[in-house]
Amino acid sequence: MLQIGDAAPDFEVKDQNGAPVKMSDFRGKKVVLYFYPKDDTPGCTAQACNLRDNYDALLAKGYVVLGVSIDDEKSHQKFIQKFDLPFPLLADTEHEIVEKYGVWQEKSMYGRKYMGTMRYTFVIDEEGKIEDIITKVDTKNHTAQLLK
Repeated sequence: MLQIGDAAPDFEVKDQNGAPVKMSDFRGKKVVLYFYPKDDTPGCTAQACNLRDNYDALLAKGYVVLGVSIDDEKSHQKFIQKFDLPFPLLADTEHEIVEKYGVWQEKSMYGRKYMGTMRYTFVIDEEGKIEDIITKVDTKNHTAQLLK
């Protein structure tokens, strides 16, 4: 598992529009890299809308916000349009980022075990180092956790 102070693993995937996005492109900027299980589900929508509603406060603090799930570009486009999300969503369909960041883990629902994306957020500093890892995300108040 990654720790605070570790270098954030680099990656290259496509955003909702098919444009390539690399972690290394954001050197010199602070990044909120948030992982969520699935587009347009209750908890994921609450989290995305909380970040949307407080987006100006995050920008004012110098943050770039990137959402990551294993959903494809088309799913991300619908999610962004439906909820007017102002930040990019990365389509990690090959599980590259979720594996590198250690968020692809065994989960359990109704006694059934399966692999899925953990709802974790990594705050990455201007040098590309992990500044904070939030593993207990409050979906309705996530921005407050970031700006504490």
